[in-house]
Amino acid sequence: MDPDSANTTLLNLLLSTESLSTNINVVLALLIIVLLVFTALIAGSEVAFFSLSARDINYIKQKEDSSYNSVLKLLENPKRLLATLLIGNNLLSIGVIISTNMLFKSLFDIESIAPSIPPGLITFINIFLQVVLVTFFLVLFGEVLPKVYATQNNLKLSVFTAPFILLLDKLFSPLSNFLVNSTSFIEGRFSSKAKKDISNEDMENAIELTVGHSASKQEVNIFKGILKFGEITVKQIMRTRMDVFGLEQSWTYEQMKKQVMDTGFSRLPVYEESLDQVKGVLYTKDLLSHIDNDNFDWHTLIRPSYFVHESKLIEDLLKEFQHKRIHMAIVVDEFGGTSGIVTLEDIMEEIIGEIKDEFDDDELLAKKIDENNYIFEGKTLINDVCRIVAIPVERFENVRGESDSLAGMVLEIAGKFPKENEVISFENYDFTVIQLNNRRLLKIKMTINPAEENMED
Repeated sequence: MDPDSANTTLLNLLLSTESLSTNINVVLALLIIVLLVFTALIAGSEVAFFSLSARDINYIKQKEDSSYNSVLKLLENPKRLLATLLIGNNLLSIGVIISTNMLFKSLFDIESIAPSIPPGLITFINIFLQVVLVTFFLVLFGEVLPKVYATQNNLKLSVFTAPFILLLDKLFSPLSNFLVNSTSFIEGRFSSKAKKDISNEDMENAIELTVGHSASKQEVNIFKGILKFGEITVKQIMRTRMDVFGLEQSWTYEQMKKQVMDTGFSRLPVYEESLDQVKGVLYTKDLLSHIDNDNFDWHTLIRPSYFVHESKLIEDLLKEFQHKRIHMAIVVDEFGGTSGIVTLEDIMEEIIGEIKDEFDDDELLAKKIDENNYIFEGKTLINDVCRIVAIPVERFENVRGESDSLAGMVLEIAGKFPKENEVISFENYDFTVIQLNNRRLLKIKMTINPAEENMED
């Protein structure tokens, strides 16, 4: 064979090999891009599907497009959907890693480029290129960016990817079902029986999302009242001892009748010497048939009183009121002393809000100056303050201590007895003492600073 011809054949062979290698590198690069795109779609879909709100799902149900129907079909079995997404994401990530390593080995043959480099350094460079760099791009373009986008466009992305995810769901159905069944078995055998509680704040947000757009503000507040109903104790809603009007057992008929007419209440506790010794309850309606009999012994009308502990849940008390057909109970503390009284009206107000009748004194209610300023009686219960101002009761949980009234909480925050017009601040709330009487906080102005509240949010 002619030497020139042999050289030409060898050169052509080298060129064809180099061209083939270049084509393989191009194919690998394109494959990596395609795999990254699909990885990003699946990672974003995971966030998009599982962040759809009730309002979004209701919107999807109103559409007749096949893509919207695919979203609903996938959400029928969320565990299987999650398994499909995880399987697809892992397979694609493995494909990206293998393809990238093959491309880097082809492009960066460090041993042939720089044979003088020590083997240990070559190993480090290979690890950096094939592990650290690949992981960085995979996490950035295959996880972080698509998930950030999905949080802001969850409905749009879920509808866009639904046909593709539905195809994967059918393709991986045997493996997905196996994973779901396996995890269900493990959960049944080893998981704790105690269920994770959903916080009140999450439930209130759910109420706002589901009924907030169609119900009035009062109806939404009723839903929230029902939500918190099972956690409220008698102590939180009772009328405190200082505000209880009673009848001294030793009083004459005239004295008793005057007190009944002055107070206007339908039921009054009857006590001996002090409220710690309640002997019964007088129903004023029982006096109607004896109103003109000045010599009548009113003690014969005293009915037995019903006592409850201040830590009793109002949910249980309501059932007892219904069963015993009574409307009032005497609240006692751990030492057996009288803490106050609680009525059926107090319980119902926790659900439907303030109930005002012809005997209620306007001065005892909160006075709203504007959207951010209120004046409360110091004895107003913290639960009532939060309900009126429309803030969560938990907001003051860490500073209220054992106090149930606004005045008690202000004293807890101040750590001392404040002076008149002194301002006590907590977070974005200012409490100004505007009226004192014998070391008792009678009226307190509550100011909400919206600017600071927005900064916190």
